[in-house]
Amino acid sequence: MAKTNYSYEKRGRELEKQKKQEEKRQKKLNKKNDNKEENESKPSSDNSLEK
Repeated sequence: MAKTNYSYEKRGRELEKQKKQEEKRQKKLNKKNDNKEENESKPSSDNSLEK
C-alpha cells in the first residue's frame, strides 16, 4: 500500500488559504474604493454653501 504524502496535501491547503485571503483582500479593497468614489461623486453640503 502506498504511503500518503502529507506534505503535498498540506501544500494544497496552504494554497487554498492564500487564494481565499487574497480574494478577501481584493473584496475589501473594492468595497473601500467604491465608498471613496461614492463620497467623491456626491458634493457635500458644506462645499455647496461656500460657493
